[in-house]
Amino acid sequence: MRFPGAKDAKQRADCLAYLKQVTRPGGQLAQPRAPMGGGAAHKLKTLDVASRVHSIAYCRDTYKVTTADSKTRDFCERNLCFKTDSSDDGPEKGAPAILHAGVMGARASVIFAAPDEISRLITHQC
Repeated sequence: MRFPGAKDAKQRADCLAYLKQVTRPGGQLAQPRAPMGGGAAHKLKTLDVASRVHSIAYCRDTYKVTTADSKTRDFCERNLCFKTDSSDDGPEKGAPAILHAGVMGARASVIFAAPDEISRLITHQC
C-alpha cells in the first residue's frame, strides 16, 4: 500500500504524539504478549461470550464464525487459524475461543482444547 506521507508538520507531530501515547506501557494498544515458547497470553476459560465460539460454517473460501453472543463474522480461509491449547489457561473442552488480530480484526485464531474438537465443530454449509 502506498502512502505519500503527511506533508503538514502539525499532522506529523500529532500522529507521533498519538503513537507515543498508545504504545507506552498501559496505553490503549499495549497487549499482553505470549511468553517465548508459545505460552498463552490470555486465560481462555475466562473470556466473555463475544470471544467464545458457538459454531463454524465453511463455504468455498470463507469461514463463518458464530460466537456465543449470536454474532457471526466472515473470515477468508487464509485469515483464520485453528490452534489448540491444552494448558490450564486454554479453553474449556467443547468451548473454543476466538482471538482477533490484524487490522480491524480481519484475522483471527480459533483455539480449541484438543485437536479432535476442530473437525467436529466445522460444518460445510453454502
